[in-house]
Amino acid sequence: MKNYFITGATGAIGSALVPILLRDSDTQVTLLLRAQSADELAGRLESLFGFWQIGATDSLDRRRVRALRGDVTLTDLGLDAGDYQELCAGCTHIIHSAGNVRMNLPIEQARRSSVDAAKYILALANRCPRLVKAELVSTVGVGGRTHGVVPEEWLTSVRNFHNTYEQAKAEAEEIVHLELERGLPLTVHRPSMVVGDSLTGRIIHFQVFYHLCEFLSGCRTFGLSPEFGTARLDIIPADYVARAIAWSSTTTASCGHILHSCSGPALALPLNPLRERVRQNFARAGRRLPPVIKLPTGLFSAILTGVGVLMPAEARRAIKTLPVFLDYLATEQTFANDRTQELLSGVGLGLPAPDQYLDKVLGYYLENVKHR
Repeated sequence: MKNYFITGATGAIGSALVPILLRDSDTQVTLLLRAQSADELAGRLESLFGFWQIGATDSLDRRRVRALRGDVTLTDLGLDAGDYQELCAGCTHIIHSAGNVRMNLPIEQARRSSVDAAKYILALANRCPRLVKAELVSTVGVGGRTHGVVPEEWLTSVRNFHNTYEQAKAEAEEIVHLELERGLPLTVHRPSMVVGDSLTGRIIHFQVFYHLCEFLSGCRTFGLSPEFGTARLDIIPADYVARAIAWSSTTTASCGHILHSCSGPALALPLNPLRERVRQNFARAGRRLPPVIKLPTGLFSAILTGVGVLMPAEARRAIKTLPVFLDYLATEQTFANDRTQELLSGVGLGLPAPDQYLDKVLGYYLENVKHR
């Protein structure tokens, strides 16, 4: 029997991963969920069953999933001694996908989410006598402001970062690398910007990509838009990342590897055509779109900052995130994925092109988001 311990099951990757693991009837899954009480824990697990479309009558799948109330940023994951010891004794696989994806957190908060969590997950791994494999989710953003192609390698050079999220994830990778050198069987996964399922567009939460699409549509900026030049955006569907992680957890062939789950240089989306594709989808969904007014980035930011004081509170909060997005998108950067594709294509995990799923992803968003 395989006993998987998973963090981040309520996130885009983790929520796509669990149903894949449950296809193997020899697998049991333990989830770490934050909750203030046993009732809240039960409610959060029930919400996940709903997203996974596991009904009350699907007792076999339900019995193979349990949830522990804890926090990955706390010593011993915030578990009581008995639960922690039981987890250590039985765990055969660890998948750590939890993390706060906000890009503009204060650095200490970002470190708690990434660095402290990595330390506690590695401490767990070292106390699991039956451990077969550990999978840790990082981000291609650890390349920071690297211009050109970010390699599928451990990055040791001094570099600057666009935001605290990237910096904290890079610092976490340094800790993980040390454990790898000590012999821990692990793989690091670096996804790019995660979007919905490649076949249905479904996703558990609308995060970074979807906020960016609202800006690209012009709906939140009165049609004002920065000049993007040749900038590109690398996106990847959640189900592809989840399948890559699930496969990696079953083999030692990926031990010590950095896997880039991303579209890569050949398929990353140029932002100018992406903006038009977004606007087409928004228009089909009945959104009223202002005409696009392209401005130099500096002027665009200055105008929005000036008029932001006149906007509703929610819009002002959204506008405050724009400098983070613009800084991120200003770097001429792509992410290598040749080695990863060689590994994954050999086991039937072909990389989907964004053109195949982008309209599905946008369609699901527009059907389910509350438009204000």
